[in-house]
Amino acid sequence: MSNFIHAKTRIAVTPGESVRIIRELQGLSQTQPSARCGIPQTTISSIENGRVNLGVERAKTLARALRCHPAALVFPGWQVDSAA
Repeated sequence: MSNFIHAKTRIAVTPGESVRIIRELQGLSQTQPSARCGIPQTTISSIENGRVNLGVERAKTLARALRCHPAALVFPGWQVDSAA
């Protein structure tokens, strides 16, 4: 076990927080992706605040509106290995 390398501690981000971060980085209000995908603004707010689960189908729909991959919303803490 002497060759074991400890993983670096990372900040945990929930799927709801990832939705908010990606939306805000694009300079969008909650109303704008709502209009693009048909998910009510109140539901987007609830997702971002952790009151409603994002779910795979909502993630797919919301990802199209936010122009990102659904995995970026559902699995925000995963690091992609560029060598793979």
